[in-house]
Amino acid sequence: MLDIIKLLPDSVANQIAAGEVIQRPASAVKELMENALDAGATQIDLVVKDAGKSMIMVVDNGCGMSETDARLCFERHATSKISKAEDLFNIRTMGFRGEALASIAAIAQVELKTRRRDDEVGTKIVNEGSVVKEQSLVPMQPGTTFTVKNLFFNVPARRNFLKSPQAEMRHIVEEFTRVTLMNPEIGFTLVSDGKEVYHLYPGNLKQRIMGLFGNNYEEKLLPVRQESDRVRIDGYIVKAEFAKKTRGEQYFFVNKRFIKHAYLHHAIENAFLEMIPKDSFPGYFLNIEVDPADIDINIHPTKTEVNFLDVKLVYAILHAAVRKAIGQHNLSPMIDFDESAELNNDFVAAMGMSSPLSLPNVPIDPNFNPFRKENGPRESHWEGGYQPQRNAPSGDWRILYGERTDLTEGPSERQEETKPEARYLQVNQSFVVTTVKSGLLVIDQHLAHSRVLFEKFLKEMENHSGVSQQELFPQALSLNANDASLLKEMLPELENLGFVLEQANPTTFMVNGTPTDAAGCDAVALLEKILDNYKINRTDLQLDRKLSLAKTMAAQLSLKAQTRLTETEMQNLVDQLFACNVAEVAPNGKRIFVIINMEDLFK
Repeated sequence: MLDIIKLLPDSVANQIAAGEVIQRPASAVKELMENALDAGATQIDLVVKDAGKSMIMVVDNGCGMSETDARLCFERHATSKISKAEDLFNIRTMGFRGEALASIAAIAQVELKTRRRDDEVGTKIVNEGSVVKEQSLVPMQPGTTFTVKNLFFNVPARRNFLKSPQAEMRHIVEEFTRVTLMNPEIGFTLVSDGKEVYHLYPGNLKQRIMGLFGNNYEEKLLPVRQESDRVRIDGYIVKAEFAKKTRGEQYFFVNKRFIKHAYLHHAIENAFLEMIPKDSFPGYFLNIEVDPADIDINIHPTKTEVNFLDVKLVYAILHAAVRKAIGQHNLSPMIDFDESAELNNDFVAAMGMSSPLSLPNVPIDPNFNPFRKENGPRESHWEGGYQPQRNAPSGDWRILYGERTDLTEGPSERQEETKPEARYLQVNQSFVVTTVKSGLLVIDQHLAHSRVLFEKFLKEMENHSGVSQQELFPQALSLNANDASLLKEMLPELENLGFVLEQANPTTFMVNGTPTDAAGCDAVALLEKILDNYKINRTDLQLDRKLSLAKTMAAQLSLKAQTRLTETEMQNLVDQLFACNVAEVAPNGKRIFVIINMEDLFK
């Protein structure tokens, strides 16, 4: 029988290995930028075209490479970071396996230009599919320039699995953010298709966060500082009142390397317990400094997962650090305004009083009319006005409707004839009640109005019929690059609803007009809520962008509970509800109304 096991050709083996490290353009961006950091660069520029599919260029002013190193760097497992297995547990650099450049060269056309400061000229190498096509000398500034063209040109199947340019660009921006956050002392730029997305100047961590996520983060951040013999935690958390519905701004770093760690994330969530709603998530930008011997980062191809030698210790210190930061900045409720017997007694004793303080009990008659003659002279019988009226009928319909009248006298026949019969009644300023053939119809006014607006917004988006109301003073909406990209995707639907948005720069939009239904509403807060919900629903394949937008708008602009309605408003709401295509269920899936039948009423 013939042997069936054979060695793969190097070209195939390299492409298979590349699939573990380079999954999309953003993966190449991450590896190239981390190499620039390891080279000691103080300025790193990233240029991409067609969301990295056509070109990725990373330019740095680092130490550069010699001619021999430039040629050797494309070989698999060629590295300057480690020389023996023990070195894996003393890693202080971003890269160390020597896989990144070999993986990129296996599936793309790569041009490398590099020069050391002591060299007069640089070296240029062109590598296509792991094959060196050209090597020459070139004049250039000290540093290194990597240009990656036509990613996956020789693996078309993988190229077909790439997402839309907008989605791939968001991944690139996310990797750019992860690399730049914990290196605020280094300058970075990001240019996409000829437009500058970010220009980050050297500074401190807070300035870097503001540069990436917007200047409004200056008031949102709380510093976190904690140091022990084995662990040091440094960074910022986002105040509880600014918690979001998505896991957007959550960044963990270990020794300045971005990681994902559910157990440590729980430590922060637990620290914010009872301070944020259950469906919201805390934001944080935290770096954990530990001895490299206490962690193992060689457990994942992209190095985003780590093992801690004593993860429970890190958990405890992290939890305490976040709680301390919250307490120091008065986010926790420090004063209990509930009545305290002990405090009252202490105060009484200090003042030399014999009994605790108590509020005076003043009887009040809400039906007392000082201008009515039947009340008697105020000078001689003023006490009578403060006695509760005992003979008022308890079930009088005039009390329910708040009509001011003398309850000691029954309604006249003329009053009964002219008083129109009420068809709608509002209960607790939250429910509309009316009679139907089979009994009582009880409608939740918030859910009903939400259904009406939901179908109205869907129709406006389909027919491009939204009416806009111009803003007297346009408002500025500042976003991070990812959210700005999402908003650009949603612009057609937003404009169909009546929003008038103008892009002032890559991450700022001017709100010049809003839908008439949003009159008096905070347009910036509404758009931020729309973005948050869209990010939540993006993973739901059954919910397209229009449905997500209509649901969010309806939820934000619909009548809230405890809103008083006139009978005409209640009638209009009921009429509009039963004119909807689906009148029984709200956009969030809850029942809008119930009918209490006569049999249940008699019971």
